[in-house]
Amino acid sequence: MFRSILSLLAVFLAGQLSSRACTNILVSPGASKDGSAMIVYLNDGEWIQQLTKYPAADHPKGEWLQVGNGKVKQVAHTYGRIGFQMNEKQVAIGETTFTGREELWNHDVFLKYWHLMELALDRAASAREAIEVMTSLVDEYGYGSEGESFSIADKHEAWILEMIGAGADQKGAVWVARKVPDGMISAHANHARIGEFPLDDPENCLYSDNVISLATEKGWYDPQRGEPFRFNEVYCPATPATLRYCESRVWSIFRRAAPSQHFSPDYHRGVVGAQAYPLFITPDYKIGVAELAALVRDHYEGTPWDMTKGLEAGPYGTPNRDRPLTFQVNGEDCAWERPISNVNTAFSFISQSRAWLPDAIGGLMWYSPDDTYTNCYTPFYPAISEIPDAYAHGDQGKFSWQSAWWAFNFVSNYINLKYSYMIDDVIPVQKRLEDAALARQDSVEQAALKRYNSDPAKAIDMLTGYCSATANQVVDEWRNLGQFLIMKYIDGYINDERGSAQRAPYPQEWYERAVKDKASLKNAVWEEDAESKEPRSY
Repeated sequence: MFRSILSLLAVFLAGQLSSRACTNILVSPGASKDGSAMIVYLNDGEWIQQLTKYPAADHPKGEWLQVGNGKVKQVAHTYGRIGFQMNEKQVAIGETTFTGREELWNHDVFLKYWHLMELALDRAASAREAIEVMTSLVDEYGYGSEGESFSIADKHEAWILEMIGAGADQKGAVWVARKVPDGMISAHANHARIGEFPLDDPENCLYSDNVISLATEKGWYDPQRGEPFRFNEVYCPATPATLRYCESRVWSIFRRAAPSQHFSPDYHRGVVGAQAYPLFITPDYKIGVAELAALVRDHYEGTPWDMTKGLEAGPYGTPNRDRPLTFQVNGEDCAWERPISNVNTAFSFISQSRAWLPDAIGGLMWYSPDDTYTNCYTPFYPAISEIPDAYAHGDQGKFSWQSAWWAFNFVSNYINLKYSYMIDDVIPVQKRLEDAALARQDSVEQAALKRYNSDPAKAIDMLTGYCSATANQVVDEWRNLGQFLIMKYIDGYINDERGSAQRAPYPQEWYERAVKDKASLKNAVWEEDAESKEPRSY
């Protein structure tokens, strides 16, 4: 048992060390279709999350909890939760790492950002309580991670909390939290987003006592100059490279959520003096689960940075780029684009927190492993009693069709062979399954609510069965999809419904580019009018 715990811990820590490049969107209740507060969280890192259900528990007085290589005082009662994503009180948490000023990172402190997320879900029944839990813990035990942006939502509010250490000689952290105004949305992607903030509005903005004084002490801010204090400019100074890597994603979310506002690309392209994107925007339309899924399925299609176009996309327009994303040519720094949809995504979720329903039904997490562009979101209520095996297990060192992560990862990798053809086989399956789950959501919840009013335990049993059946169907369909793609796309051909291999040529543009690069591809000509044909046999 002890060895199993150590093994799971090693897998988890390895995942955390490689999952510092993420994307989040926060949606206030007034901006959503049905009044939900919502978060979408992409955890981008090459690891398998073994999704776990942690039940609520009571704890004896004086108990200590092992956290990493340290201990914190346990509380009398902890709430049930799924993973480090959402708890039974409808509190959901996401994150993106912005690193910031590395001299503030106290590597010796045991309490890391993912510990704060778990502890907040254990102890908080609201977003404000989660902020209080996280900031109180770092005050008491210190903060051992780099700069971090947290998305936190409950059934009434959505907040963005940004935190960074106070230095190796300091115990705590500096931080600021802002509530997303009702009717608006926000987004962050590995770059601190909170700039100027009000100092006298505790209903909508909270901050640490040292947030300005530490910057002044370090010489990063001079109050005598009369300029506003901006958290992100002080603690996470931008460079053209970080703006391109991070703010391009925020821009692409905002441009599609609010096209009427015509957000300029200048800021994320590093144009000197360009205006930063606002922390909050009002979307042009109300946002639901399907709309959030669409916002995080993006490779900048239709823009000058469309990753399905150009030499780097290959003949079949794949948007996926192998890391490292940065490289040098003739001594000049270059980079591939960093998209929202990322082949290296470990998992993502879309949370719904809904005040008009009991917590057991109102809290809902649409979850999927792997790349958002080729995944399929399936519902998990934090109140359910168990996780389907395919989502609870998986070993990155051993392929298995029984693992949801491997089923999705196989498809997202295999389609790179002939992306422009194969993606048309994947998207219809994704759409059919997600549309079906969304269409039956209301009837399922109404049935659960009817049971809940008389017997909450039976309602939870019903939701557990529903989530398991839906998740298992999705994984079955993805296994079948993967095997179908192996059959259909073979040796450069496309098998038709009779199993007959049909040619699938390169695009004409690719032929022209290939010949331009390599003139020897042209056949020799003996007679001007003779037609050049390949031999029939091969």
